[in-house]
Amino acid sequence: MKYTGPKVRIARKFGVEFGLKTPGTKSYERMIRKLNIRPGQHGKKRRRLTEYGRQLLEKQKLKYMFGINERQLQNYFEKAVEKKGNTALFLCQMLEKRLDNIVYRLGFAPTRAAARQLVSHRHIKVNDKVVNIASYQVRVGDKITFKDKKSTQIPYIKKMLEEKIVLPKWLKKKGLIGELVEEPTEEEIAKIVDLRMVVDFYSR
Repeated sequence: MKYTGPKVRIARKFGVEFGLKTPGTKSYERMIRKLNIRPGQHGKKRRRLTEYGRQLLEKQKLKYMFGINERQLQNYFEKAVEKKGNTALFLCQMLEKRLDNIVYRLGFAPTRAAARQLVSHRHIKVNDKVVNIASYQVRVGDKITFKDKKSTQIPYIKKMLEEKIVLPKWLKKKGLIGELVEEPTEEEIAKIVDLRMVVDFYSR
């Protein structure tokens, strides 16, 4: 089941900024201030984790980072295992190539949740065709943009488009058109999650 509770609580629990709140807002600033304080009265102390506990923690971080449920993540892992080669890399690539994540990485939306909403509300086109499936797998060479000019006038989207962002090397953007130019790398995910531990968790 997908988590729908307080986003700040999740960030504090893991001590990680998952991109759950819109940068520049008061709620984002409050979350950053509390990031290193565990949830609960006075903040609970972190217990020493077993190897299994560390693997579980990394798996949970990956799940919350991309806003997917347990079944979805396990399905991605099973598909990654079927391929010959680096399972962690294949898992990373499938998650990064989700349409909602690409929209977020391109700076078209402030959070993945907002990107998912844009997609489901039919504001996004892939290769000139509207796609409303957040988990849609973008392919190298695909062009991603807004359905029409009206979509770019949504206040929070308009504000995002004025911001300068640093794109992953596997994406490029010209104006309002983004493109997946090569297969994603582990670089961005690895800043937050140890993918090898996630693979170890599911390989038990």
